[in-house]
Amino acid sequence: MRTGTIPRVLGTAAALAALLTTALAAPAVAQRSTTPGRAPARAAAPADFTHPGVLVSRPQLDFVRGRVQAGAQPWKSAYDQMMGSKYASLTRTAKPRAVVECGSYSNPDNGCTDEREDAIAAYTLSLAWYITQDSRYAQKAIQIMDAWSAVIKDHTNSNAPLQTGWAGSSWPRAAEIIKYTYTSWPGSGRFGTMLRDVYLPEVAGGSHSNGNWELSMTEAAIGIAVFLEDRAAYDKAVGKFRGRVPAYIYVTADGSLPKVAPGSGLDTRAKVINYWQGQSTFMDGLSQETCRDLTHTGYGLSAISHIAETSRIQGQDLYPEIADRLRHAMGLHAKHQLGAPVPPSLCGGSLKDSLGPVTEVGFNALANRLGYAMTNTQTLTERQRPAGSNNLFVAWETLTHANNPA
Repeated sequence: MRTGTIPRVLGTAAALAALLTTALAAPAVAQRSTTPGRAPARAAAPADFTHPGVLVSRPQLDFVRGRVQAGAQPWKSAYDQMMGSKYASLTRTAKPRAVVECGSYSNPDNGCTDEREDAIAAYTLSLAWYITQDSRYAQKAIQIMDAWSAVIKDHTNSNAPLQTGWAGSSWPRAAEIIKYTYTSWPGSGRFGTMLRDVYLPEVAGGSHSNGNWELSMTEAAIGIAVFLEDRAAYDKAVGKFRGRVPAYIYVTADGSLPKVAPGSGLDTRAKVINYWQGQSTFMDGLSQETCRDLTHTGYGLSAISHIAETSRIQGQDLYPEIADRLRHAMGLHAKHQLGAPVPPSLCGGSLKDSLGPVTEVGFNALANRLGYAMTNTQTLTERQRPAGSNNLFVAWETLTHANNPA
């Protein structure tokens, strides 16, 4: 968070909370309708961007470095896990290509895994650099980022938007840390051009596929906007976020049916239920993908947390706008992952898979910073520590966000 701006940020958060309260108190005619409406246009981008400022800030990184140096847990074990992973290797060779082709479930996989894992490696190495101050890690991160920015031109096939969102979420995290904490990165301009020309056009328009697509794409868009200091792109990404989150997580205040995202075309009850995987009974915290599986739900909840975390660093905290939805969603899914019986009214009494290592960021923000009681989420989060990587766009969040007050 920018030094000297805490009163302004808290004031903004309070204002946002007041706006949310007013909205919930208003007549719920629109909430009961399945006709999509347009989210109000509200400026979100800061007058001056904070760097590094994508998912992690300098004060957060300083906290982590101090905890690791002190040998404190859970940060030391999380750091050891990260440093022992393939992503921290100083002998890694990047595998860039001009066109990354990704079909459904990455089949075919022509550069998909290579791109995602190189992006995670760049981020991992940037964290290793900051914590150790060993320039070899920064140089390796730069080497990987420069290799891709020199080559890539496009993403193709059916999973191109999602692939671009996943890789495009990790690249700006790494780039922010290196550009603003390391001594020199001559190729940062070319890397920015890559993000603007290859990644941003693919993700900025959003998606009407399952909600985790648009949320991951929006995470990439907002991170890229911060790195490019592009206020228009930032505002557009926040607009997508504000339209998608209420359409991804249901709360009872929404009425008899979930909200729908602007432009979705979900204008009948039957279409909405079909989009929600056939689920016709709605409860606080239910996700649009809960009845698909918990893993894809975890992708969506993770992206929501990441976007809100970046917004908080940039001076306009989006957590108050989505806190009620996110806390209910994390709690509902954590409860059942911990073994609570699934009622017949929820996905026919059966849930598949698990959320993955995705709860640290949201739990820290909602429970530790905002003071929500989140017993089930806390139990699951602590049980999963240290949280590693899902090898897509989530990495080392026990290290970066566990009990992080910054």
